[in-house]
Order: sequence, then structure tokens, then C-alpha cells
Amino acid sequence: MELTTVWFIIIAFLWTSYFFLEGFDFGVGMLLPVLGRNDVERRVVINTIGPVWDANEVWFIVAGAAMFAAFPEWYATLFSGFYLPLLAVLLALIVRGVAFEYRGKRDDARWRSRWDKAIFWGSLVPAFVWGVAFANIVRGVPLDADHEYVGTLGDLLNPYALLGGLTTMTLFVLHGAVFLALKTSGDIRVRARFVASVAAVAAVAAGGSFLLITQVEYGKPVTWLTAGGAAIGLVAAAVANRRGREGWAFAGTGAAIVLAVATLFVSLFPDVMPSTLDAAGTLTTGNAASSPYTLKIMTWTAAVFTPIVMISQGWTYWVFRKRIGTSHIPARKTVS
Repeated sequence: MELTTVWFIIIAFLWTSYFFLEGFDFGVGMLLPVLGRNDVERRVVINTIGPVWDANEVWFIVAGAAMFAAFPEWYATLFSGFYLPLLAVLLALIVRGVAFEYRGKRDDARWRSRWDKAIFWGSLVPAFVWGVAFANIVRGVPLDADHEYVGTLGDLLNPYALLGGLTTMTLFVLHGAVFLALKTSGDIRVRARFVASVAAVAAVAAGGSFLLITQVEYGKPVTWLTAGGAAIGLVAAAVANRRGREGWAFAGTGAAIVLAVATLFVSLFPDVMPSTLDAAGTLTTGNAASSPYTLKIMTWTAAVFTPIVMISQGWTYWVFRKRIGTSHIPARKTVS
């Protein structure tokens, strides 16, 4: 197997891991004002992801760095052509991170309310924009013969891409609701299961439509399996949630995310960014890649450090695996 193909698979793995892990983070953030009816309940909701949200974002940084090193032409075209949407994502993630850290710094209801809104919007914007971005990557964008983006922001806001954004947003809400049902106890757990049952309907409708269009317009024979598997995962998650099997429901939403992202990447390969203007402008794993020597060094580095990161993060999830509820939240103290 060529190293360009290996690194396409590695980058697909990194983005899939990011969406799987950060997906429920975004879902929890979007559900904060829905499931947190008072300050104590909102602290429970936030604490379910408190030990892991920042580690989950590492996958985004690594995925971006891997694209930059392995496929610099892809990285340059993507981050210049999608400049405004990706800037919105970065700003949202910055605000969201600050909100997690500063929310409890003052014992003031208005202060906490403002940061809660920042968590909500800082979760919703990336959840939607990532779907728009990846739908456009699969669909293709206007690239000239020099592989430069010559379109406008309006070109990115096409119906297919907007449906992609709606798909990731609803899917992450479902993923987050199931995660909260798995991680909490008491009333929050009950309400999270109800929200998951509602979100499942929206996710199946949006996700099913998006995957069907993707398969018909851009898919390959093998992606019928991944797209169908993603749909089955969503339905299985909805059924498991109704039966109170939160662990199986979370496995179902996780499988749906993994297989949906796999559908997009398999449909895309060997291209990394198709051109809608001229086939000569299309970026592929061949013409967008770094030198073979660079890819070889990166492969050895990834082989050493990726297992270390995965073991470390897995250990964190194991340590903080227990459910939490309002009884676990101590009385608030003002932080000086």
C-alpha cells in the first residue's frame, strides 16, 4: 500500500475519532439549557464532560496537523477556501473553552448564564459547520487549474451542504443525549432519555436523507455497506434508548458516526478535494501529498505516539466512568 493511501486512512481515522468523541461533547453543550433546569443540574451536565472535553479536542488539532504535513496542498486549499467557516469554528471552540473555565469563577447567576449561552453557541456552531464543510469536500468546490478556491461563501451554502450540517448537528445532539443518559442519574437521566428519543427522529430523518443523497450522487458500491450500517446504528440506538439500555444506545450512535464518516471518506478517495470546474483542478492523494521521505518519517512517528495517546485517553475515561447526579455536586463556593 502506498504511503499516500496510508496517510489518507490515518487522517480519516483522526477525523472519525474527533467526531465520535467531540460529537457527544457538542451534544452535551447544546443540551445544557434543555436538561439543566437549575444551576446544580447544569453543573452536573457540564461535569459529565469536564474531565475529557479538552482531550477530545486534541484529535482536531492532530487531524489538522496531519493534513498539513501529509497533504499540504489539501490543507492550504481547504483552510483558504473555507476560511470564514473554519474561523467561525475556531472562535466558537475558543469561546466554549473559556466558558468551561470561567463559568464558576464568580457566584453570580447572570455571570453563569452568559457563559452557559457561550457553551451552547460554542457547541452548536462547530456541530453545524463541520457537516457543511465535509459535505462540500465530498461534493466538490470550485477550484481552478492551480488548485485555488475561486468560489464565494455562498457556494459553500448549497442545499446538500446545509443538509450535511443539519445531519451532524442532530446526530451530535442524539449522541450527547445518550451520553448524558449513560453518565447521569435521577431526573437528568430520565429527561436525557426522553430528549434522545426525540432527537433520534430528527437524526434519522436528516441523516438518512443525507446518506442516501451522498450514496446516489457520490458513493461507491462498498459505501452502500457503510451508509446502511450507519442507518442501522441510528435505529438500533433509538430502540436501545427506549428500552433503557444506555450503553447499547451510545454504541449505536457511535457506530452511526463512525460509519457515516467512513462513507464520506471512502466516497472521496482517491480525491481529497474534487473540483467542480475542471478535473485538472482536483486535488488527489497523489498531487496533494508531501515527499515520500516526509511521509515515511511521519508514519514511524504516528506508530509510536498514537497508541500512547489512545491509552492515556482511555485511562481517563475509565477513571471517570461512574454516573454522577445532583447529590454529587457540593455547595458552591466563591472562587477568589
